[in-house]
Amino acid sequence: MSTNFVVTAESRTDTGKGASRRLRHAGLVPGIIYGAHKEPAMITLNHNALLLLLDNEAFYSHILELKVGKKSEQVILKDLQRHPAKPFIMHIDFQRISAKENIKVHVPLHFTGEDSAPGVKAGGIISHNMSGIEITCLPKDLPEFIEVDISALEVGQSIHLSEVALPKGVELAHATDANNPPVAAIHNKGGAEEEESSETGDEEEAAE
Repeated sequence: MSTNFVVTAESRTDTGKGASRRLRHAGLVPGIIYGAHKEPAMITLNHNALLLLLDNEAFYSHILELKVGKKSEQVILKDLQRHPAKPFIMHIDFQRISAKENIKVHVPLHFTGEDSAPGVKAGGIISHNMSGIEITCLPKDLPEFIEVDISALEVGQSIHLSEVALPKGVELAHATDANNPPVAAIHNKGGAEEEESSETGDEEEAAE
């Protein structure tokens, strides 16, 4: 993992909706650090500086260095609350990590081999059913993303979650025995258009 992220924060003691509102008006984001068998710690972060970090996809699936005053801890981003209508971060949660304990992280999927897939060459359309998956691993094994090779897919074929090749030391957070959804598929272009037309017709008929 080549990218290093350093997050700067300050301790806070005020809690509650009123305190959080005052912090946001001052351009700060309230947050919390927890985990690794330590007491939770309340923090604040500069909103604009945080936005810059959040623009990088790797920030969401990376070991972060969190500096609070003179102390530094290794954490992962665990939860992020955004304003429903405005481009504001409302609250952020970080989880401390231990080198000997597994962590659960949502990691993005990067699809490869799309241009060379036989189904695409035959005129098929690719659908990405999932943009990321939840995995468990030790911190040292955490990947920034997981590649999904679809170069062998024909029209009408798909790759399911259980077929995604995981790096060494990485496992799916949830078993796929009962739920094994498709991650990506290639559909016939004409068939996709007919299906869409059929669904539209059904909706119009139901409306009448």
